This record gives sequence, structure tokens and C-alpha cells, in this order.
Amino acid sequence: MEDILKVEGGCILRGDVSVAGAKNAALKMLPACLLTSEPVLLRNLPQLQDISLMIALLADLGMECTFESGTSICLQSHDIADVTVPYELVRAMRASIVVLGPLLARFGYARVALPGGCAIGTRPIDIHLAGLKVMGAEIELKQGFIEASVRGRLQGARVQMHTVTVTGTENLMMAATLAEGTTILENAAAEPEVEDLARMLIKMGARIHGAGTSRIEIEGVPRLNGTTHDIIFDRIEAGTYLIAAAMTRGEVTIHNVQKKPLELVLQKLVEAGVRLKTYDDTITVLRGDKPLQALTIETGPYPAMATDLQPQFLALNAIASGVGMITETIFENRFMHVPELQRLGANIQVKERTAVSAGVDKLIGAPVKATDLRAAAALVLAGLVAEGITSIEGTYHMDRGYAFLEEKFTQLGARIWRDVR
Repeated sequence: MEDILKVEGGCILRGDVSVAGAKNAALKMLPACLLTSEPVLLRNLPQLQDISLMIALLADLGMECTFESGTSICLQSHDIADVTVPYELVRAMRASIVVLGPLLARFGYARVALPGGCAIGTRPIDIHLAGLKVMGAEIELKQGFIEASVRGRLQGARVQMHTVTVTGTENLMMAATLAEGTTILENAAAEPEVEDLARMLIKMGARIHGAGTSRIEIEGVPRLNGTTHDIIFDRIEAGTYLIAAAMTRGEVTIHNVQKKPLELVLQKLVEAGVRLKTYDDTITVLRGDKPLQALTIETGPYPAMATDLQPQFLALNAIASGVGMITETIFENRFMHVPELQRLGANIQVKERTAVSAGVDKLIGAPVKATDLRAAAALVLAGLVAEGITSIEGTYHMDRGYAFLEEKFTQLGARIWRDVR
């Protein structure tokens, strides 16, 4: 049986909604706990399928994982006898590759199955492996597994990454915390989630400078200690609700957010004609009475527009006045949601890596299928403004990245529910 998410359009979103902890930060902080034998308490943990998968993976390795509440977990890893991560545990989630750096740095050996995940484009792990090799690791690919080993400790080194990679930066930064000497990561990712991981590692005793910039310096230490850390808010979830409020011409206050990581998102919404009020930890979308204006956006590494918000902005452009152009520079296959938006009546044409949309007066509800996590979000947003009912297959994608999505949208006045067939 599969859940079908149904959305009845025509609602105006109103009210308050709180954003969960960042999925893309939590997925790296959980395996970072492998770097110490002492307990680590993570708070503001999002309740998501991907998080459950990562916890199951760590528990399979022998880590003690104890929930103190729905959003707080204590993790502790003593000596781990088996450092093999099987394919059954990694095939659904590419982020599982980030256990490689911590396992190798602390235990000197790791055997991790090559990962799976969303089919939105190639996400090569060659940068991870090349960086670890520069730091002294011996790496072989055998029967679908990455086998990595090092004699003694990893060695500090200068790692020049040929392209910006968030997961690669995080994997190498974690590995470098226990290396001997200083590691410099050049062309590093500067995403807020990378910076938040660094803050957690520094609390654990790591010596890291420059996180949040393109050059990160890590001075290795012999051991790390436990800590308590509150995970940063999920800027992609926040952006999704901001765009949803704008599309429905509603008035919604988003709680548990910060302005800085969302600066470009807010700038683009203002360009579209959205009125906003920002405070220390809330952002309010004010009721709109003028047509939205189509946007020109190009995705890229932070501080450029996050690729994870591209599908949602494309849904906005579908109903906005004028012609919008969204260029995708991160994943070559990340316009698979376009045919589904077209089924709802959107006028979108894809030319190489750019989606050109001419806004239509209205969308019409229809059966559609989500091809990945953020495509699912875009279809929900389109369904909120479409005439009639939009039925969305592939809800399991959405469960990977949005905690209590139906409940939160219902709380804002949306008509959204699941059918099991």
C-alpha cells in the first residue's frame, strides 16, 4: 500500500508555524558522535525518516542511541567492533557516506557500502575519497564497498577540492579533527549547516577556524569530548512555508528561524512583491493583494540560492505574472518535477539547465507523482493554489525532509490529507 497525499486548492494560509531542526545539519552531527567515546546530547532534532535511518545505521554499528524526548537524543559510542556499514542501511540515503570520515579518523578502518538516494543527478564522492587519500588513507573499492584504512592517525594536509561539496567538506572536516597536524580545506562549502557542525565539533574540543568561508583550517587533536548542542533551524523547511504563504496570498508567521541564512530567499520574495516583517526569531509574510511577479533565479553553493528551494520557487513562478527563469547549476536532473507541474496546467519549458515559465491564471488539480523530496514540496505548494484536488504519489520522498507537513499546513488552514490505497 502507498500513501497518496491529497491537497484541495483555494485556501489562504493564515497563522503560525514552527520550523524544525535542520535535516542537513542533523544528518552530519549524528555520525560526528562517532568521534568520541563520551556522550553527546543533540537537541532540536527533526523527526524525519532520514534521521531515523541514520540513527538505525549508527545503532547497527554499536552506538548507544537514547531518546530523551521526541527532539532530543543522547548518543555514545564506546569501542566499535564492526565498522562495516552494509548496503541495506545506506541505499536509501546518500548522506550515509559521512560515517566514513569519523570511523576512519577514530578507529583507523571503515568499510562503507556505496550510497544510494534521490535520482536528481550525480553526486560523486570522489572528492571525499581524494581528500582522505591526501591525508594518508589507503582506499579500495571492493564489491560495492569503500574500504578505507590508515596506519596510526590521519595526517594533516592541504586539500584542494575541485568543486564545492557540502557533504565532502563535512566528511573531511570531521576526519581532520583527529588527524595529526593541520588540515586546510580549500574551496570548502560555506553553508550554515557546515558552520553549525563546526560549532558542535568545537564544543567537543576540535580546533577549527574559518567554517562558513571557503577556507577551513583544522588543527587535529588526540581526542574529542562529549557535549550538548542545539541544531540550527531548517532553512529549507522555512523557505518552503514562506513560499507557500506568498503563493496563497496568506499571512503566516514562521517561528524558530534566523534572518541571515534566509537573506537571499527573503530578497527574492520581496522582488516577487511579497511584504515581510522580520524579528529576532520570527518572519511574517503579510497578506498580499497584488499579483506575484515572476523571478529570475540561479542556484549555487551558499550564499547563492539553495538548489533545495528551486522546485518551490518554480511552483511560485508558475502562477506569477510575467516570465520567470530558473537556472539549476547543482544537479543536472533536477527538473523532473516540471512535467508534473505541467499536468496541473503550468506553462514551463526547459532549455538545458534553465526552466522558463510564463505565469498562468490558474492551475487545475490532477494526479501527479513526486520524483524526489523537494519536487514533492513543489507539488504540495502548487496543489494549495490549484483549482480542485491534487493527488500526489510518492509521499515517502516528502517524509524524508518535512516533519508533520500535513499537520502544519492544516494548522495554517490548508485542506490536506492522506489516503492509503
